[in-house]
Amino acid sequence: MRDTTYILAHDVGTTGNKSCLYRITDSIELVDSFLVEYPVYTFPGGGVEQKADEWWDAICTSTKKILSRTGIPVKEIAGMTFCAQMQGSIMVDEEGNALRNPMSYMDGRATEQIARYLYRGPVRISGKFHIPTTLKSLYYTGGLAGTAKDPLWKYHWVKDNEPDIFKKTYKWLDVKDYLIFRCTGNYGMTRDSANVTFLYDTRKGKLGWNRALCRLFDVNMGHLPPVVDSTDIVGELTASAAAEMGLAQGIPVFGGGGDVSLISIGSGCLDLNDTHIYIGTSGWVAACVDRRMVDVDNFIASILGAIPGKYNYTAEQETSGACLQWVRDHLALDEIGMYLEAQHICEKNQEYESLYDFLSSVIDETPAGSGGVIFTPWLHGNRSPREDPYARGMFFNLSLNTGKRQLIRSVVEGMAFHKRWMLEAIEKRVPHRETLRFVGGGAKSSVACQIMADVTGRKIETISNTQNAGTIGATITCAVGLGLFHDFSEAKSFIPAENVFYPDKDRKKIYDKNFSVFTRLYEKNKALFHEMNSAE
Repeated sequence: MRDTTYILAHDVGTTGNKSCLYRITDSIELVDSFLVEYPVYTFPGGGVEQKADEWWDAICTSTKKILSRTGIPVKEIAGMTFCAQMQGSIMVDEEGNALRNPMSYMDGRATEQIARYLYRGPVRISGKFHIPTTLKSLYYTGGLAGTAKDPLWKYHWVKDNEPDIFKKTYKWLDVKDYLIFRCTGNYGMTRDSANVTFLYDTRKGKLGWNRALCRLFDVNMGHLPPVVDSTDIVGELTASAAAEMGLAQGIPVFGGGGDVSLISIGSGCLDLNDTHIYIGTSGWVAACVDRRMVDVDNFIASILGAIPGKYNYTAEQETSGACLQWVRDHLALDEIGMYLEAQHICEKNQEYESLYDFLSSVIDETPAGSGGVIFTPWLHGNRSPREDPYARGMFFNLSLNTGKRQLIRSVVEGMAFHKRWMLEAIEKRVPHRETLRFVGGGAKSSVACQIMADVTGRKIETISNTQNAGTIGATITCAVGLGLFHDFSEAKSFIPAENVFYPDKDRKKIYDKNFSVFTRLYEKNKALFHEMNSAE
């Protein structure tokens, strides 16, 4: 029997922070969690921002809430860490103050900046990217900052459009790294976040900021923070931060990681080629691999993971669970409002549980295939397997017989179709897996899990507390750093499958037909998307 250890992990997502307190003994047990939402701010031209103070306030509020509810003495918390959205861009001054609102991973304003560096020359890779620049980036980093949403171009957008702010910049950070500084007063960026700047050399034995790439892309190396491992202690919680969070000064704060890295661990995909599907606000398919891999045509690349020597070969979808939130707020608001009023639901966590239970029952009552209606889940453009900031969502094949419930089900089916599209692209390089782990808030619904099994034709496994896979992964990195686990492989037995879903052959036939149409809708509408949205 292990001694009891408490670890506090924060899941800093797109729309809110969930703080989770875990107890580690012979299992990893969630003691309590609490979610605090914050807004996303949009601007013309594809701008998407958040406010650093709203992240911090959410973290402090949720931490105090779970401490008050559990009564766990703060001195018993052995460590703290973060799992956070990736590819944000936070410019801070010498005191670590955010100089402007953080630019989200969804911010796509830097179209002129990416064009200046990548869209030049008469002959280009994939008909788009400047060959010498692309090859140099691929050689050093294993990937390419191939979209206007990548942090490298946000850096240049600020430089071009807000020169006064840029002149004051001391460090350029990702979301988690800013929050760690706010906790400890120390800078430290984990290798996954460093990797997706595409300025970090990921060759084995060569890990580090690459001077040649910084020269190529006109980046001041002084703006780049020290790089740490996910299991490293970056610093201890300062007195001022501890007071704001209701914690004890001196708690060690670990590097943690980005959501892709830590959800891969928290899903239990720790062995070579293990593959998971994630649905949160965004979504992805990721496989655990032991070498650098890239597929430029399908916008898939490997990034350094939290496990030494391992990479996450990842295909990303810009809006996934966000589509279901759109359904909640716009398509089904009248029914949901009546339902919640009847339930007298007050706390946000309880509201979400009941809300998605309600939506699941609506979807389950609707036959597979949604009466031939197909939804494309590209509400804010897309990344993989077809990078296009102008792509948008649509309902295809409506008829006089189409009802609201068919529309709602088609949204979940569309989310699953896109995961299958990315999965098939990933398996051009990674061996086919008959069993997939499915995690994130989208995997809470047994109906959504069955749809995922039927659409992909695979056995789908889910874990306990699937919506908290990121903080489970963060807790494991913290536990490895504390010496509770000798290495990451020891943690696999702590993340068993709780539920299993097998594909239904009859529903699979329906979905195969709809999927074939789904994959062609983008190509047939690509020019129209550009015509409608390029001037946004």
